[in-house]
Amino acid sequence: MRLFSAHPARRVATVAVFALVAVAIGGCNTVGMNSTGPLPASVEPGSEADWRREIDAWGERYRANSQDPDAAIRYARALRATGQRSQALAVLEQASIRSPKNKALLGAYGRALAETGNYDQALDVFTRAHTPDQPDWKILSAQGAVLDEMGRHDQAQRHYASARKIMPDDPSVLSNLGLSYALSNDLPRAEATLRRAAARPGADARVRQNLALVVGLQGRFAEAESIARADLPAAEAAANVAYVRQMLAQRREVRGPGAPSSRSGNL
Repeated sequence: MRLFSAHPARRVATVAVFALVAVAIGGCNTVGMNSTGPLPASVEPGSEADWRREIDAWGERYRANSQDPDAAIRYARALRATGQRSQALAVLEQASIRSPKNKALLGAYGRALAETGNYDQALDVFTRAHTPDQPDWKILSAQGAVLDEMGRHDQAQRHYASARKIMPDDPSVLSNLGLSYALSNDLPRAEATLRRAAARPGADARVRQNLALVVGLQGRFAEAESIARADLPAAEAAANVAYVRQMLAQRREVRGPGAPSSRSGNL
């Protein structure tokens, strides 16, 4: 799922495309679909230059042994982090052909497919990335995020419920669930869920920005800006909230003076 962006060119144009990922759909150790599955512990790269070094290191290892699933996952992860999604997808596709039963690899491949909009294929791959007797809560959450992208919110929420049976208070699952409620036109429930997610240890800036968005969509702009400023420069936080305010004003103009307020939760 897409996240509330600080960059004007990437800001949401409608509620139906806000958030991700999750739950977006790229990166590692982030909300929802943003992890690449179980990986050995490592220091998370923090800059473009760090990710470029990851590409060089893991690309060399992958080229030396394309049969190594971990090298494929790490190489693709770095490619995705630098915007090279098509190449990352190609790496993971070939690796999954060579290792069709490697669940971590299938999880990474499914996320890469979802990130490039191949939702049906992503769901198919995710069903092979874990089994009913050994469910993976990260994959369940990723499946939910894909279903939300497809507009199948009831199904998505059932997947989040299954993930929460395994990890009841994981902030990424709660954040994805909160966004799903918002997409289902239930802003109060979305806010309550996102507040719970933001209060959990390990919640990152994207969880709080999603909370700010949902608060703003209910017309509480000063509060939304206050939440956003915890992680963003003041000017960016104000710009994001101004964008939401403008979006709601445009919707009111389309609906006319008798239209319900955004506080009603009708998106």
